[in-house]
Amino acid sequence: MRRASLRLRLFVVILTPLIAMAILLGFWRFTVAQQTAQELFDRSLLSTALAISRDVAVSGGDALSPTTRSLIRDVAGGEVFYHATGPGGSYVTGYAYPPTSLTALKVERNKPNVFEAVYRGEGVRVMKVTEQVTVDTLTGDTTVTVWQRLSDRNQIAVELAIRAAALIGALVATVALVVWFGVSIGLRPLLNLEEAIAVRSPDDLSQIKRTVPMEARGIVRTLNRLFSKVDASMNAHQTFISDAAHQLRNPAAAVQSMAESLRNAPSEQERERRTEELVSAARASARVTEQLLSLDRLSHPLGSDHFREADLTEVMRQVCSDVGPAVLSADIDFVVELPEGAMTVSCDPLFVSEAVKNLVDNALKHGGETLSSISVAMTSSKDSVDITVSDDGKGLVPEEAATAFGRFSQIEPSQGSGLGLAIVSSVAEQHGGTVSINRVEKGASLSVMLPRL
Repeated sequence: MRRASLRLRLFVVILTPLIAMAILLGFWRFTVAQQTAQELFDRSLLSTALAISRDVAVSGGDALSPTTRSLIRDVAGGEVFYHATGPGGSYVTGYAYPPTSLTALKVERNKPNVFEAVYRGEGVRVMKVTEQVTVDTLTGDTTVTVWQRLSDRNQIAVELAIRAAALIGALVATVALVVWFGVSIGLRPLLNLEEAIAVRSPDDLSQIKRTVPMEARGIVRTLNRLFSKVDASMNAHQTFISDAAHQLRNPAAAVQSMAESLRNAPSEQERERRTEELVSAARASARVTEQLLSLDRLSHPLGSDHFREADLTEVMRQVCSDVGPAVLSADIDFVVELPEGAMTVSCDPLFVSEAVKNLVDNALKHGGETLSSISVAMTSSKDSVDITVSDDGKGLVPEEAATAFGRFSQIEPSQGSGLGLAIVSSVAEQHGGTVSINRVEKGASLSVMLPRL
């Protein structure tokens, strides 16, 4: 499902509470309108009742004045009905049968008494006023009852509420229009940024320098960091491919040259010698290829599926068993010192084995003519396991670490590819460990530290 645009989402987020507030305000306004209409209509009824009471007293009950009749016709809230009685309850004027309260009503003299009743099948609002008056020589209470239909009153209240709702609706519509254009104008820098990025070529990974709002600066900084990493990764891959081609060219040329010379061997003995050289060159070429593949795999973070709990002691026994024959065949002593118990670490056993093999291979290739012994030892502490490969050859000092662990770099020219120690460094880094060159009196000593579980 396609997600809503940011403009629409902002519009909805801003407008929703406004609409909810408008609905609540409209309901409140309708309630207030009803109360206000009730008060105004009741006052109109009171004015009418007092006017009728005055006319009854003045005219002796004979007639209502023109002013009072006009008031009855023009009073707000619709038609007004009235009924007046003189002293003793005698009928004076108005409609013959006024509405009565369904419940007992305590009539207070000289005060308006208000109640609701039913008149001719319709609900009405009734006001009854009782005052003491004197007509001719007769003194007594005169009662004036006036009433209005509730439907007329409610109609006025609804009209007031509709007017208020129309005003609120117009205001909400105006606000919605302003919000829509405001959001559009506010998002314009982001849309311009999108257009600027869209027109870039795939090779353009330069920094974004366009001015953007404060809220978007974090996105731009993140994009710039991403562009920098992608650019660095692409440059690294280009460099890797170039270096790999350079490293593979010489072994490939050597294999080709030896293969051609094998065809022209003058004797069977010379053929066998050249065959051995060809096999050795092919192995060297295959070793460089394997190292290049390992280095490329290690250039990316290893996922959790690569790691498992492994007994490092058993891994080291297998590694030493694999590299031992090559060391011994070179007439070099091979000393292995491993603990008796298991040492469990979370690792990729294949890469750890590759790292140790490269350390031993590095000692063989760079130990020089004085090399007579290679040792592999493993020790442990509470938090880590240390694997140390030492030799008594030419030697290596900690100050040469940057060159030694660099890709395709060597302290001195040799038959190596310059990838072995770079792979060891990458393996240690991927496992959250370190690799270091130890300061020793003779030869070289390198240690790989791996964290324990």
